[in-house]
Amino acid sequence: MSELFLEIISPSRQVFSGEIKSITVPGTKGRFQVLKNHAPIISTFEIGMIRVDLKDKPKYFATAGGTIEVLNNKVLVLADSIESSDEIDIDRALKAKERAEQRLSEKRSDIDVERAQAALARALNRIKVKETYSD
Repeated sequence: MSELFLEIISPSRQVFSGEIKSITVPGTKGRFQVLKNHAPIISTFEIGMIRVDLKDKPKYFATAGGTIEVLNNKVLVLADSIESSDEIDIDRALKAKERAEQRLSEKRSDIDVERAQAALARALNRIKVKETYSD
């Protein structure tokens, strides 16, 4: 296997640590992939799906954004929030989607529309990752 080492950290825990073949991230300016011997970078990423290619099979994560640093075949992902496809609670994600849609449909002046739209995007992303990539 390649000598590319990945560490994924969220504010609450270390999510993943180990050797990988590659990682694909939903970058702010488009998806990008990191392979062994990638040039050094620091970048941000958005709400979306992170794919980590391991020796035997890929692992998928739903993320709400964060930063990634690549240096000397070490990848550090600092995620605002992140869950593997197997960890996602589909009922919770569906309820979050319903709450966000309800807030957006009310059109009240005290509703923070951007926050509700972001909550909806996060919920939809979690649902998509769970339904598409769970074992």
